[in-house]
Amino acid sequence: MSKSEILNTSHNVIAKDTIVKGEIITKGDFRIDGTIEGEIKSEGRIIIGNEGKLIGTIDAVNVDIMGIVEGEVKAKDTLSLKSTGKIRGKIQTNILEIEQKAEFNGTCIMGEDLKKSAPATPANNDKKSSK
Repeated sequence: MSKSEILNTSHNVIAKDTIVKGEIITKGDFRIDGTIEGEIKSEGRIIIGNEGKLIGTIDAVNVDIMGIVEGEVKAKDTLSLKSTGKIRGKIQTNILEIEQKAEFNGTCIMGEDLKKSAPATPANNDKKSSK
């Protein structure tokens, strides 16, 4: 196995009983069994394990949730909410898989609506009354 193949198969883990606050950016897969308060971006898969919790934002190609997410999840391809998973917040994905007994409370944007959800230019609010 070449060095580049080893680098491409590396995985990152936040272990149980570990708390990380801030921003994480990675090109590889990432598993969270502890707690993250902040933002995580990945060009791979993010897995929130049964004991994992994220308060903030996830932005990745694929996301598997078995723990708890409070905030926003953006999965460019597939978001999979497992039976033990809980999401409270906003999700954006192309494909959404929800197993029985999973919990999702929030808003969801999928498929073609993702393209329409790009930030719009704010309306001109120059009609302020003068005193």
